Amino acid sequence: MRFVTDEESRNEYKKFLEGHERCNFQQSLEWANVKENWKNEVILAEDNNGKIIGSMSVLIRKMPIFGNIMYSARGPVCDIHDLNVMKQLTEGAKELAKKYKAIILNTEPDIESSDKEYRDLVTNLGYTIKDDAKDFKDGIQPRYVFRLDIKGKTEEEIMAGFHQKWRYNIRLAIKKGVEVREGTREDLKAFHKIMVETGARDDFIIRPLEYFERMYDNLAPNHMKLLMAYYDGQPISGVIPIFYGNKTWYLYGASSNQHRNLMPNYLLQWEMIKMAIARKDDIYDFRGVVGIVDESHPQYGLYRFKKGFGATFTEFIGEVNIVFKPITYKLYKITEKIYKKIMGIKLKIKR
Repeated sequence: MRFVTDEESRNEYKKFLEGHERCNFQQSLEWANVKENWKNEVILAEDNNGKIIGSMSVLIRKMPIFGNIMYSARGPVCDIHDLNVMKQLTEGAKELAKKYKAIILNTEPDIESSDKEYRDLVTNLGYTIKDDAKDFKDGIQPRYVFRLDIKGKTEEEIMAGFHQKWRYNIRLAIKKGVEVREGTREDLKAFHKIMVETGARDDFIIRPLEYFERMYDNLAPNHMKLLMAYYDGQPISGVIPIFYGNKTWYLYGASSNQHRNLMPNYLLQWEMIKMAIARKDDIYDFRGVVGIVDESHPQYGLYRFKKGFGATFTEFIGEVNIVFKPITYKLYKITEKIYKKIMGIKLKIKR
């Protein structure tokens, strides 16, 4: 086991990550740069010849009063059933916990909830599993996603799997004159303006423009694009896809209250899927939906929208944690719960 410490090991890690079937953009060095308020460490598991066989990118952040927390989004990247690899990565995490006096390592891996072998392995290594999340607000990463298998498939084969109404809506957008263009960094301003409109309509908090600009600076053009839909020369919708390794992710989307009847969001999804097919990706990831499949749920529309593209509903395992300081962590969680409650009340009052 070792850590990424210099330019040589950074390049070695990047090559390993992009070539691994479990690659995830949130494990990348570029994504760590986006999270500028966190310190980044990368743990590497290796074979007897020093070749990387597993990795875990860890973000570390100081919390007032309680100390540091360690977080790994969608890590580790490895054969998740290999005890040797998982032991090395766990020992690396324990070393980091001592170094930073961390109270917890929190991971949210993209491992399916039904994977009993992985559950047993990590439990025996001292991890605990928290997998009761059903809604977006219950975790940092979405536990429920829609994923579209595009490996080795053509555009025609993929579109044939769409719901008939979805194919119609894509063609309608084109027929009505909706145009999709690739945006520049400057176009993020228009995208963010529409995002503010979307947040007000759908009742969610949005990130500041600076965050998207930082994403662009670290990930574009190879790993990020901005696609904007226009009607009569005016932007009416936009999306941000992320490309890394063998996958494409639909990370952010925004749509104006104007011209929604022109179905620009359907066309934008199709354009992103075509990009993923052209890249010869294995998976197009629509990202999060709620785990409560109920037509009365306020987010059911999003579930229905993503499902219509023929994607597979996927349930991940949830949080997989090692608590290093149980009493301190318990107090931290109590405080966090109170803080979220207060912020929720303040937000309602503000509205």
